[in-house]
Amino acid sequence: MNHYSGLKNALIAFFLLLASLYALPNIFGSDLAVQVSAAGDASIDQADVNNIEAILKGKSVYKSIGLSNRRILVRFDDNANQLSAKDLLKAELGRNYVVALNLAPSVPLWLSDLGGRAMSLGLDLRGGVHFLLEVDMHAVLSMSIDKYRNELRTLLRKDRLYKRIEIEGESIAIRFNSLELKDKALARIKSDMKDLVILETENTDDLLIQVSISEDAKKIAKSSALKQNITTLRNRVNELGVAEPIIQQQGLERIVVQLPGVQDTARAKEILGAVATLEFRLVDEKNDPQTAIQSGRTPVGSKLYYFKDGRPLLLKTRVIATGENITGASSGVDQENNTPMVNITLDSVGGRSMLDTTKKYLRHRMAVVFIENKVETLVNKEGKIFKKRSTTKDIINAATIQGTFSSRFQITGIDSAREARNVALLLRAGSLSAPIEIIEERTVGPSLGADNIEKGVLSVIAGFVLVLIFMAVRYRVFGMVANIALTLNLVMIIAVLSLLQATLTLPGIAGIVLTVGMAVDANVLIFERIKEELTTNSNIQKAISSGYEKAVLTIADANITTLIAALVLFSFGTGPIKGFAITLSIGIVTSMFTAIIVSRAIINKIYGGKKLEELSI
Repeated sequence: MNHYSGLKNALIAFFLLLASLYALPNIFGSDLAVQVSAAGDASIDQADVNNIEAILKGKSVYKSIGLSNRRILVRFDDNANQLSAKDLLKAELGRNYVVALNLAPSVPLWLSDLGGRAMSLGLDLRGGVHFLLEVDMHAVLSMSIDKYRNELRTLLRKDRLYKRIEIEGESIAIRFNSLELKDKALARIKSDMKDLVILETENTDDLLIQVSISEDAKKIAKSSALKQNITTLRNRVNELGVAEPIIQQQGLERIVVQLPGVQDTARAKEILGAVATLEFRLVDEKNDPQTAIQSGRTPVGSKLYYFKDGRPLLLKTRVIATGENITGASSGVDQENNTPMVNITLDSVGGRSMLDTTKKYLRHRMAVVFIENKVETLVNKEGKIFKKRSTTKDIINAATIQGTFSSRFQITGIDSAREARNVALLLRAGSLSAPIEIIEERTVGPSLGADNIEKGVLSVIAGFVLVLIFMAVRYRVFGMVANIALTLNLVMIIAVLSLLQATLTLPGIAGIVLTVGMAVDANVLIFERIKEELTTNSNIQKAISSGYEKAVLTIADANITTLIAALVLFSFGTGPIKGFAITLSIGIVTSMFTAIIVSRAIINKIYGGKKLEELSI
């Protein structure tokens, strides 16, 4: 009686040892670091490490530098050296590298090789990386003006009312052949395009109208662009796998993005700021691109583009489909030639256009153009700050149309699997409605302040210690066993959270504290039941066995009802509530194991198989 088999004891010891091993990474903390990786798919090697060491020598004090997983991590002891090194490396390395701040885990290599990873902590506990993004509202207005110009052309083309429509600054100039056509156009604009206002100008040309976007329409365009960018950024962050990020509007033009415990900050930075889309165009096969370059003239209906390696190609100006028509994108490998590819799914409009084109132009070539807009803040020689806007348009591939297709097809000719994944992510998450610029980047500490966190940790420790003291005094040897089980329960919760890479926040800690109380409650029920059995049964071994067996059903009922409540919270809650529900659910399962099985195993070792006169309970 009160005896576990050797195999059962070995299994219990194995699980506890495993839990201790995977909870261990959480005691090592993390280092402030600067992460350097290659932009696009360029390689990074030991020569880059040596170059970075030379750049930082004598200018910034760092703890260590190393190359791992195609990225270089430079670790620092303080935030000042980290920030100065980041600025220095960004200025010296140039655009071929992505330099970003990071919090690098300091888990030993042997433990990392065994799969040990520190628990993911929320911003309120660990901090993370903070980005402040600014939306280029100048580009928003430019795109709005261009949109209204196209709408004006459509509106006035039917009756051939206009001679020419051009953009002049922040207004649209419409020229006419007669006053009669001008009056008709003016009436139609006022009735059908209420977002436009007619400008009063000093121009003496009677056959000219200048219109501009109304202030209300400008506000709506800016607000819409900001909200669309927030939605797209949220999709991109979700694709990166960052748990519980903070993405919110700040003012009228800025967006705050906080990524708790993010590891690959360079890729996050690269993905957040990318304004990318695709265009599908037919190749102009009747004209030679070299001739167009030498003469400085491109044929009517065509435009000159370049591959990444600099090869020129003439493409038709008509766009078959764009990134706006893409509803799905995923990376993969072409089975025929084992090269990276991106699987594309178009909406109904894009699918119809693609089907019509591939039917009509079978055996002709079609090119895929990858377009990326960027905006950078630079300082000129006079110390004045200015924004540099740039657009890159690279041909990914130009393949012959072998058969008709519509909504589903593949893009090949991509340089690497990593580039294919990035292209697919950007297209899948949606394109930004306007370029954005990262104007501030820093690591952030706990959002509630280090002092509050320290007091919170102290209060948890104090409460835990008081529970241990109470159990030891109240139940003596059995109380000490309960304390061991309680400590192991905490270790198991931390191990499971680490293995799942769940994000722990302050609400999550509340869930852990609640499970600690419930674990003690389970032991109290067992011990009190044993006391009751001792009053009616002189056989101490039988009293111990009955106490555990009869208390199990009560403990199970109480924990199952709490688990149901936790699952409901997880299903319907969001953010911190989910964090609370996760830790509570894990704690319920581990507390059942430690309170019933582990404590019973320890009691069996102490009292099992012995002739007892009394119990220390």
